[in-house]
Amino acid sequence: MVKSKWVYRKLRNFRAGIEAGISCLKRAYGLARCTWRGLDHFKTYIWSSVVAYNLVLFTRLKST
Repeated sequence: MVKSKWVYRKLRNFRAGIEAGISCLKRAYGLARCTWRGLDHFKTYIWSSVVAYNLVLFTRLKST
């Protein structure tokens, strides 16, 4: 897809980071299945899970 190995590596690592974040959200924060009904409840469910994930991530980054 790309001619430059440098660009390929950057894109590959970016995608791996995104996939890791999605995997963590699904595994640790229950985003594999939403049992709340309605669009507003779904948005709240996603919002709360993402905020919790970000708080944990920032806490880990701050402690190092």
